[in-house]
Amino acid sequence: MRIICLVLLTITTGYAQQNSLRFSLNESGSHYFQFTFLNQTWLRFNQNNPGSLVEGELQKNTFDVGLRRTRMQLFGKITDRAFLYFQFGQNNFNAQYNSNGNRKIAAFFHDALCEYNFTENNSLKIGAGLTIAAGLSRFTQPSISSILTTDVPVFAQTTIDQTDIFSRKLSIYARGQLGKFDYRFILSDPFPVISSGSNILPISNDASFAQKKHSLQQQVYIIYQIFEQEPHITTYMAGTYLGKRKVWNIAFGSIYQPNTTWRLQNNDTLYQPMQHFAVESFLDMPLSTQKGTAISAYVGYFNTNYGNNYLRYNGIMNPANGTLLNGSNSLITNGPVYGNALPMFGTGSVLYMQMGYLTGNKSGNEKGKFLPYFSSTLAKYDKLNGMYTHTMNVGVHYLINGQQAKISLDLQNRPVYAIENNTINNNGRLNTLTMQYQLFF
Repeated sequence: MRIICLVLLTITTGYAQQNSLRFSLNESGSHYFQFTFLNQTWLRFNQNNPGSLVEGELQKNTFDVGLRRTRMQLFGKITDRAFLYFQFGQNNFNAQYNSNGNRKIAAFFHDALCEYNFTENNSLKIGAGLTIAAGLSRFTQPSISSILTTDVPVFAQTTIDQTDIFSRKLSIYARGQLGKFDYRFILSDPFPVISSGSNILPISNDASFAQKKHSLQQQVYIIYQIFEQEPHITTYMAGTYLGKRKVWNIAFGSIYQPNTTWRLQNNDTLYQPMQHFAVESFLDMPLSTQKGTAISAYVGYFNTNYGNNYLRYNGIMNPANGTLLNGSNSLITNGPVYGNALPMFGTGSVLYMQMGYLTGNKSGNEKGKFLPYFSSTLAKYDKLNGMYTHTMNVGVHYLINGQQAKISLDLQNRPVYAIENNTINNNGRLNTLTMQYQLFF
């Protein structure tokens, strides 16, 4: 009991002195350990995909309340060179979070890693453990407290909850900054898809994640920083700096894994590699330091190859849990087609862009500001026979206290597909309206 009280006293003292849950491990404070907490509460109205069921009843529209993300971070510099990082929490917790009757699914460790800095600067860091460090894109490893839009473009987390744990994998990586370059090289040991907790489709003519032939995954991500270097404390990458930095960069990323998917070809099992690459540019900079205005923009091209005709639907914090449709009138893919689900992952290409403008005020600080934004995801997946999947989001944040406290309103417009006379057709568009309250400390 005395030890617990001593720890609480130490944390409280650190809070009083530094305005954060951070306490020093040495007199200078260069060795430290810190705690952060985040909660994103969603209130949402959704136009459900045709045939959607909620607890066995057909529902055209739904309203739900949920926790999109609830997290805590624990991290610190333990010695001059050693860095320790944990993230713990849960995601997508709503009434349909687990429809099998078990309401007590535990939160889990998202990250647990050890990192060692081999140099006095950031030129070479080696880390290992459960981590989101990845190749492909900044949105493959996003900092969720600083998202420009209300949610991240999840398609960039290409294997999420299939061969990873919410985009995290057991990995060893090297990362660092050399001049204007920022690099990451990652070797990951993916989880088997049979432990994903989702329904596993039998092997078919279309590619799906293989249930045999385990292999390691190789990733690389290289950034050229034209202006300022982005921070390098953790592996996460910011969505926006709200004009506090002048950042413009161009980046390239890729992911490769042999024998990732399988499919049938002439009654034989054919294994295929997963090969993704992306080219992107990110801009985030102040416009007026006196008024505190800023702009943030991003554009990226993604070429994603999971194997022949791979397609996976995904619905973020899905408000439904079943469907009346079947293979004769609806796509049967890796993932549910009901609720708010859309074709999010597939073999093909994606063009993604987003832009936001931070309004100013007389004081120039970030409190009481508005941040309107829009985003566009234009995908062309092979399975959809050349049809484009265009998803649009428009919204606004009210920054009560920067990213620490904000209220967001987002409208998403997404496509719907159906099978008619054995042909995949566009079946209209539906909307989702989301209000979010985020607190981060």
